[in-house]
Amino acid sequence: QVQLVESGGGLVQAGGSLRLSCAASVRTFSRYVMGWFRQAPGKEREFVAGITQSYGFTYYADSVKGRFTISRDNAKNTVFLQMNSLKPEDTAVYYCAATEYCSNLYSAPTYTAWGQGTQVTVSS
Repeated sequence: QVQLVESGGGLVQAGGSLRLSCAASVRTFSRYVMGWFRQAPGKEREFVAGITQSYGFTYYADSVKGRFTISRDNAKNTVFLQMNSLKPEDTAVYYCAATEYCSNLYSAPTYTAWGQGTQVTVSS
């Protein structure tokens, strides 16, 4: 019943920035843990960042810590991923995900709803 739509992907040079957005259809958006995952060619889907419901605590993969920032705007039912200092190895399809019940924020199977993904390509 929840729909997620990502936007903001594109092509950027190494060292540049992009801001991804994910709009959620649910009316009770603040109840959901939100996450960002990515999948690069030849690799498994991996956790990037997550944000909790009540207080908006944030969590990051070691590979993006200090460069990426996840945030949410509950009034707009939207979660963001600000990506700075991008590297070619950040190239991937980025997916927004949501779950009302979170057993493990870092684990993809925790999430019950997924967006279609948005391509991020970082050139050298």
